Formats: sequence, structure tokens, C-alpha cells
Amino acid sequence: MSTLRDILNRNVQEADPDLYERLDRNRVRCFACGHRCPIPEGQAGVCKVRYNEGGTLYVPWGYVGGVQCDPIEKKPFFHAYPGALAYSFGMLGCDLHCSYCQNWVTSQALRDPNAVSPPQQASPDALVKDALQQGAKVLVSTYNEPLITSEWAVAIFKEAKAARLMTGFVSNGNATPQVLEYLRPWIDFYKVDLKSFSDRHYHELGGRIAPILESIRSLHEMGVWLEIVTLLIPGFNDSDEELHGLTEFLASVSPDIPWHVTAFHKDYKMSGPPNTSAGDLLRAAEIGKKNGLRYIYAGNLPGRVGDLEDTKCQQCGELLIKRYGYFIQDYRLTPEGSCPSCESLLPGRWAAKFGGQITDRPFSPQRRSDFVTISN
Repeated sequence: MSTLRDILNRNVQEADPDLYERLDRNRVRCFACGHRCPIPEGQAGVCKVRYNEGGTLYVPWGYVGGVQCDPIEKKPFFHAYPGALAYSFGMLGCDLHCSYCQNWVTSQALRDPNAVSPPQQASPDALVKDALQQGAKVLVSTYNEPLITSEWAVAIFKEAKAARLMTGFVSNGNATPQVLEYLRPWIDFYKVDLKSFSDRHYHELGGRIAPILESIRSLHEMGVWLEIVTLLIPGFNDSDEELHGLTEFLASVSPDIPWHVTAFHKDYKMSGPPNTSAGDLLRAAEIGKKNGLRYIYAGNLPGRVGDLEDTKCQQCGELLIKRYGYFIQDYRLTPEGSCPSCESLLPGRWAAKFGGQITDRPFSPQRRSDFVTISN
């Protein structure tokens, strides 16, 4: 019986030459994430899925660990085609090991024997075809850390672009200049999960804060539409001091970057902290507002955070998009993405008109023979 490691090691191809270099003694250096792993012969990087065989870096290919249809608001993107269906796919593995991970069955599949998400055979063409049949407007690489499977994502995104679909990453942002340049021609939207503003906290999660902050700066400079999420965890990253530092940084990059501060609930290995309250989210939002952020959203507690689910014009205060959770209750933007009252442009990426929502909650597309579980 093949192990998961055996299966994944057979579903690979050589890494793109832009994403690694050969070193001495048959070692390679990987540029897919901020770890920049120097990988010895016969070993894998921190992510567990990019490995060196004979001085060549091999990377995941030809499968998905999961596929789901989501409202784009779940990603969350609030300033990118509201109401659109986001066809979401992922592979297996991650370069961090967050104890509160909500996608641990895919991200920690090679670290945790309890994380079981059987890979399913797939092709870029089949995934894009399925996305179109579902009525999706966007393909999103998510569920594991997409940076470590960038070659596969780009292969899919090339097909998606040919089919006039948009593309996005839902990522921890632990990137390198090399991988961002590699992604740049093929990606429209990027969500960075800014988990903390403390390097010590990032070390606890298996990373460093510096590459994440640099990624945020670079993505904004590149013109990729960027939104930031911070999962607010009591006792971990919710101090006033840390929230001031985090929001001051974001505002220094651009006050127009939407910041989603979302509620933690006990998950995976983190069962100690209490669940985040609505009051915690409101306090964080107020700190962000004082530091100059213009578009702040509170998530995971629908109906309990006042107007922090809605989008308003920053010039005249007009309500532009009203939400309840992932549901668009009202949409008032002009075809140009402007306020109908004062004609101020709203930062983001907008459709010429709101086409309604296929769904306001996730669902799994009906499986067909194109996506069969790989068992040997």
C-alpha cells in the first residue's frame, strides 16, 4: 500500500528554473517561499513537498487536495467582484505550522498523521472547465500554502486567463521576490494572512515576519489587488501595542488596502484561548481607523459587528455595498466602480454591473471521473 509521501513523490515535475538554483554537492536552493531552503540531495524543504533528487528540484503536480465553490467574500475579498463565485482549489503542504490552522487537513498532511485529505488526479484544463460549468468568475489557489505549489497554480491560471477568468492567491504571504515575479503576469488578486506583528510570534508558527511585510509592499507596488486578513487571537496577537504596529504598517503601504480582522474560534491544536468576541473586533477596528486605514471589515461574527461588514464611500459616507456574512444585501456602485452620490472612485476591482450571487455559502461541485482519488 502506497503512503501519502509515495503518492505525492510520483505526482511531480521539475521546478521552474526561475524558482530554484543549483548549489554545490548536489544541493539546490528553492525560491518558492521566504525560507529559501538550501535542500540537500534526497531531502525536502521545510514545506515537505518540494524535494531534491539528483540535484534537481521536484515540485507538486497533477493533483488537487480539495476543490470547493466559495463566494468570493469568503476568501475574503470585499473589493474584488463582489458576489462572484470563486472556484477554489488547493494541494497539500505548508511552509508554516500554525497550531490554529483551519485548513490543517490539507496544509499539515505530511506533518500530522491525523491530517487526511486524499489527493485527486486533475489537470489545468479539467479544473478550468469545471469552474466555467459552475459559473465561477475567479479561480483561487488556497487551502494549503499556494506559494509552495506556484508552478501548478500558474499552469491552471494560464488556462483560466485564456478562458477570461480572474485568478487569486489566498496565502500567508511568506514569499520571495523571485516567486512574486513568477506569479505577477498570471495573478489578479492576493490575500495575505498577516498573522501577527511580532517576529517572536512568527517564529512560533515556523516563520519570520520580514518576508511577509516585504511581500505586502511588493504586491502593492506591482499593482496586484491586495487585501489583508488578521485572525484576532486573544492573548496571542490582540494587544493594543501589536495592533497599533500592524495597522500603522498597513496604512504606510496604502490606507486603501482593505483590512479584515476576523474572529478566532478554537480549532486544531489551539484550544486554550477564548473565542474572539465582537467587542475584541470592534476594538481592533477602532485602532486601525485611528491609524488611517479607510476600509476595515470585521469577520466571522455576522450581524454582531455593526456596520463593519459594509463598504462605504470615504468621501461622502454613502453606503455602497451592504453585507451580512458572505451575502450581498445591496450593491450601489456605478459601472465605473464609483459612488453614485459623489462620483468618488472606490479602490478595488469591479464588474461593470452586479450580476447577483450564485451562492452565499460554500459548496462542493459534483465530482466526475476527471477527479479520481490517487491511491497507488
